[in-house]
Amino acid sequence: MFLADVMDYREAARRRLPRFLFDYIDGGAFAETTLRDNIDRLQAVRLRQRVLTGADSVSLEANLLGRKMAMPVALGPVGMAGLNARRGEVQAAAAAEAAGVPFCLSTVGACTLEEVAAGVSTSPWFQLYVIRDRGFMREMIARALAVGCDTLFLTVDMPAPGPRYRDKRSGLSGGSGLARRISRLTQAAARPAWAWDVGLLGGPHTIGHVASALGAAAGIDDYWAWMARNFDASVTWDDAEEIRALWPGRMVIKGVLDVEDAREAARRGFDGLVVSNHGGRQLDGTLASIDALGPIARAVGDQMTVLMDGGVRSGLDVLRALACGADGVLLGRAWVYGLGAGGQRGVAEVLALIEAEMRVAMTLLGVERIDQVGPNLLVPRGAAAEET
Repeated sequence: MFLADVMDYREAARRRLPRFLFDYIDGGAFAETTLRDNIDRLQAVRLRQRVLTGADSVSLEANLLGRKMAMPVALGPVGMAGLNARRGEVQAAAAAEAAGVPFCLSTVGACTLEEVAAGVSTSPWFQLYVIRDRGFMREMIARALAVGCDTLFLTVDMPAPGPRYRDKRSGLSGGSGLARRISRLTQAAARPAWAWDVGLLGGPHTIGHVASALGAAAGIDDYWAWMARNFDASVTWDDAEEIRALWPGRMVIKGVLDVEDAREAARRGFDGLVVSNHGGRQLDGTLASIDALGPIARAVGDQMTVLMDGGVRSGLDVLRALACGADGVLLGRAWVYGLGAGGQRGVAEVLALIEAEMRVAMTLLGVERIDQVGPNLLVPRGAAAEET
């Protein structure tokens, strides 16, 4: 394939990965309405093209959460991402470091904090779930601090997992244990490049951090059972503050869609939030991230860092999010498509593509610096060109 945009990398990943892994990356909850809305509503944002502006010295540099970044983009946490290429999170972190952007490791990644940190010179960010096993959470916090993590992302929009029908159909989570294993083995055999790179050479095939709770021999089915037992719908803001008291660095609340929740995060002194619907993988039919972003940014943007994820498939999408009020963007599926298509090289190519698209778009918008990207670049919905 000749790969021109992120969606081409999606197709390349689909061709290379076993169905159960691709569907886990690509799928959402229920009928996947919110997953589609994330993309469609973001692409519906219209920007003001300007001419004769002399914008020939474009800089994408930004400072977010204490990090100087080559562009206001980070690789967001994605569970099981490391199974899409050999020791995948290590490869992705290396690509992010080379591109000058942060990498955030998921608690339920295939690779551990220690493994990822050993592969790069810049410490990763770390994402943590609020779960019933508070001892496990304290252990994860200690491990993150030990490898030099300075920012913790606390995911709060998953007190219970949303029904993901693709995972049931693919054999990742549906049917009997034996049927699931046979289905996954059959799918892996149909993808020989992945089976060699990851299946044979990419072990251990575990969810790295969860292995400390389940044992090194635990597999994917054990992971699903453990997660089902440990999701905690009783958590409150007070629980989040208790975790904050254990963490000396910056802490970001991930999974906010409501203005009142954003104000509560600001009142309680958190350093930032991520406007996110978990990639459309939780409550279907809720707001697209881009539709929730503007009101939240206006309410708390002067008090804390506001990031967004959900539906970002291009550098133009990054600028759309910034124009709607985000300080920066977390990539999710976009970087995992690159990883699934071509490992570290694929992630690097996706990041280079995002950067090039941002540079061209900023030139056409007539701005040279990221701090010049704001609501002034938006075309009001329904407005004619001569009215902007």
